[in-house]
Amino acid sequence: MNDGDQVEVPPAVEPPAVPLLNRVAAELVGTAALVAVVVGSGIQATELTQDVGLQLLANSLATVFGLGVLILLLGPVSGAHFNPVVTLAEWWSGRKNPQGLGPREVAAYVPAQIAGAVAGSILADAMFGKALVQWSTHDRSAGHLLLGEVVATAGLVLLVFGLGRSGLLRFAPVAVASYIGAAYWFTSSTSFANPAVTIGRAFTDTFAGIAPASVPGFIGVQVVGGAVGLALVALIFTHRRGGTAQQ
Repeated sequence: MNDGDQVEVPPAVEPPAVPLLNRVAAELVGTAALVAVVVGSGIQATELTQDVGLQLLANSLATVFGLGVLILLLGPVSGAHFNPVVTLAEWWSGRKNPQGLGPREVAAYVPAQIAGAVAGSILADAMFGKALVQWSTHDRSAGHLLLGEVVATAGLVLLVFGLGRSGLLRFAPVAVASYIGAAYWFTSSTSFANPAVTIGRAFTDTFAGIAPASVPGFIGVQVVGGAVGLALVALIFTHRRGGTAQQ
């Protein structure tokens, strides 16, 4: 690309030529697989060791590898959101773009993500011989955990849309998976950063679970974190709107 060629970098990460049915299926299956990885690796870790640090390490490493593979596989189909906050952020940032994600897509993506998360949690429990649905008793309502979720979600949105503005989405499988792996350790909440995953993890009373009473608070601060992330994108990457895309 010549230095003089200017390319608009759209905020959307959506491949619009893919039929909606295929994209929704990718979001459902991808979110289900992600939650199955998170919950299943958590169960496996607790059965192999009583050391909480090793449990978290095993859980985070499995999540990093699983998420990276899922983004690489399904990103070309649906954008690999697996996350209502990312979907809503994409709709908001591209709402004036005729080719951006529209309300119809949002209305299809979000229920598919939630259904996939619940299915993934149930699948993980089934694979390890646990009760298919057992509400978590892991309370996560403390204020410092909610702050951790704001930070985790804001960082995720900043990363995803910052990559888009910089023309670097090809690195999303490695970058997003690496960020989530790091956020497992540097945030007090272990970085759920995802309303669908939060709902799904309420269905399992295992290492990765969250008590149903804690779910609304987590979802609320995740939405706040998404808004903060978009504000940071606007603050930092405004110069990329009409800039040259990196190839």
